[in-house]
Amino acid sequence: MDTPIKLHRMALSGHCHRVQLFLSLLGLPVTLVDVDLARGEHKTPRFLALNPFGQVPVIEEGDVTLADANAILVYLEARHAPGQWLPRDPLGAARVQRWLSVAAGPLAFGAAAARVIAVFGRPEDPAPAQARAHALLGVMQSELAHSDFLAGPRPTLADVANYSYTAHAPEGGVSLEAYPAVRAWLARMEALPGFVPMVRSPVGLAA
Repeated sequence: MDTPIKLHRMALSGHCHRVQLFLSLLGLPVTLVDVDLARGEHKTPRFLALNPFGQVPVIEEGDVTLADANAILVYLEARHAPGQWLPRDPLGAARVQRWLSVAAGPLAFGAAAARVIAVFGRPEDPAPAQARAHALLGVMQSELAHSDFLAGPRPTLADVANYSYTAHAPEGGVSLEAYPAVRAWLARMEALPGFVPMVRSPVGLAA
């Protein structure tokens, strides 16, 4: 039996969930290690030895230790399912990379940021992040109206990277009601064999 991959995570983090989701979609054994960010476990010398940036997620597989959610997705795909979730042709690879950049940019500073304010009760105005979220959802709606998945007719890392925070956008006060193609895409992702949900928080529109 394969040795489980160790995933250092926080359950409420969409960045961590995208890694957990992909591990499950690949059918890989995993040991979940919860990191208590509230108590500063991510800033201890022991954790900083795993990731000097002091952030989750981090995976350990054999002698490999790797941080950053999107980097982990790329590694896992190449290591365990080469060519299945990240096309190897130049255009197909670029299309996926475009959405990995979206996940690290507009999604992180839009829906994800609005959700953080609500989930952790931060004293910030969520309106700018919510506006960025709706701008991105408009683009996604337009593209998904003509494609089952973000980078083509089949699921790729593009979809894995963008699923979690999009699905949980209502927790940050961002309604998905006006985006039927986005909601249909979320349902297609949730129907994939091996799908695992992220824990829901009763805040925002999900309260």
